[in-house]
Amino acid sequence: MGATYIEKLLRRNTGEKTAKAGDIVTAKVDWVMIHDIFIPFVKDKFEEMGFTQIWDPDKVVLIYDHLVPASQLDDPRHHKIGNQFAAQYGLTHVHRSDGICHQLMTEAGYVKPGDVVFGTDSHTTTYGCVGAFSSGIGYTEMAAILGTGELWVKVPETIKIVIDGELPENVASKDVILRIIGDLTAAGASYCALEFSGSTVEAMSVASRMTMANMAIEAGAKCALFTPDEKTAEYCNIPVSPQWADFKGDEDAAYLKTLHYQAEELVPVLACPSQVDKIRPVSELEGLTIDQVFLGSCTNGRLEDLHRAAQVVRGKKVAPFVKFIVTPASRKIYLEALADGTLATLADAGAIITHPGCGLCCGRTGGILTDGERVVATNNRNFLGRMGTSKVEIYLASPATAAACAIAGKITIPN
Repeated sequence: MGATYIEKLLRRNTGEKTAKAGDIVTAKVDWVMIHDIFIPFVKDKFEEMGFTQIWDPDKVVLIYDHLVPASQLDDPRHHKIGNQFAAQYGLTHVHRSDGICHQLMTEAGYVKPGDVVFGTDSHTTTYGCVGAFSSGIGYTEMAAILGTGELWVKVPETIKIVIDGELPENVASKDVILRIIGDLTAAGASYCALEFSGSTVEAMSVASRMTMANMAIEAGAKCALFTPDEKTAEYCNIPVSPQWADFKGDEDAAYLKTLHYQAEELVPVLACPSQVDKIRPVSELEGLTIDQVFLGSCTNGRLEDLHRAAQVVRGKKVAPFVKFIVTPASRKIYLEALADGTLATLADAGAIITHPGCGLCCGRTGGILTDGERVVATNNRNFLGRMGTSKVEIYLASPATAAACAIAGKITIPN
């Protein structure tokens, strides 16, 4: 019998040549990411465990993104402890306000195809966009990795997702992954690997694949995996490797299930309050008035997302009663969008452009809403209280849909 992508990857990493779904293996960790929210807890647990040095400081990335700029009284404590930890244990990769952790881990050149990566955030699944096994963990597990360089994992079962054909002009990878989450349900892929393939996936940019890998956790997935290709090589600034030919599941591998989609049949969708798997076509909700739009996050704050939104709003104005908040995912993206005129187009339309970071996605640094308000957002979660009070309605959408809603002042299908 053949092997799935994740079985092959973990066999290569661990040396366990027959490892299969359900087996426990000890993975050798290539990279770890700690963000500002978790650093005090990681530090305390690391020292409580009796460790006095990090197994390899050059494989640890500390990123300040959720709590910048500080918006609550306790935030500076996290910054101070992070600075102390980095100095005391010799961390060489520290990013202060350079962007969102999940954007930076690939953009800054850390994660490569075939790597095993863990981070203190559930959306660490994002790095599967370049063919890495990446998953979110808690601070106790992170402390253990910092001391040992290893972590045991159960080899996940795999759900194979095949998407073929050409997507309609107004359908993006965000619509695709929302549709898949709706079909799987929020717990339908619990501790599974999502293995993506098909001509539609092959045609996607790395940025679009990032969106899908990012949201795999919203179906409970342990990781998401895309076969690396020439686009991956260009994005990661590395040569194409002959080994990548084996970075995919075998046809005769044991899959938990296989889902098939025809791209031409997909339509723009929304995740409705307050569950990510509560999916409805945008056409069924047209005309519902909104108060705010948020374009950004580690899901959809990349340059192609800003470009698509700018295309929608060019020459138009945001509805007078709508706040349109735009938050690029990284400083690099911010500067690129500034240089090519994208930010000017968005600003001319009436957008409020903020510094790079997590921003409103985690309910911080401007833009929170109150009872009875409704927001269309491009991030990954629409849970109660995520962007203000528990009576705020959050609809998740693609950048094109979000931008169209900002102009119309109501939910509408993008052109």
